[in-house]
Amino acid sequence: METRTVDETGADTERDETAVDATEPADIDADVTEAEPEAAQDAPETEDRAPSGVGQGAAAVVSAALGLVSLTGSWLGTVAAARETLVGQLETAADAGVATQVKEIYGDAWHTSALWGGLFALTALIVGVVVLARPAFGTPGRTVQAPWIKSVAWAGVSLGVIGLLLAVLKYTDVLLGLPAAG
Repeated sequence: METRTVDETGADTERDETAVDATEPADIDADVTEAEPEAAQDAPETEDRAPSGVGQGAAAVVSAALGLVSLTGSWLGTVAAARETLVGQLETAADAGVATQVKEIYGDAWHTSALWGGLFALTALIVGVVVLARPAFGTPGRTVQAPWIKSVAWAGVSLGVIGLLLAVLKYTDVLLGLPAAG
């Protein structure tokens, strides 16, 4: 299909309808629609973006690490136990009985170490349970949690339970109690 146009000089020229002049509005609309996809790529997508689970994964690893620290001991627990030993040495009279000296110097430090281990275990247990329960309180329909996050969180919960049990047994002198003196 050909159309005839008359230019300013009055001469008839033929042109194809499929060819588009650079000054026609259709060309301007094409430029606008081409620019829109680039702008859409730059805009953050909040509706269709699924949570990455990085926070839950990090919390699961923290839970497992805290559970492991509760079993092996921590710098904080060691320092607190050493401080308690020093306080026991300072407060115990030189003429005190052997049982009193053992209790004040070693027993209180042992209980302090157990207390700090129990605090780390309890924290590991709480963090692990929160990670495992988090999908139930998230976005409806998106309760999927990566399997490795569940596994590491369960490891943290398990280590926390074991650490808490050992801390209680240690604090109550059921496990490795102080020797009887005297």
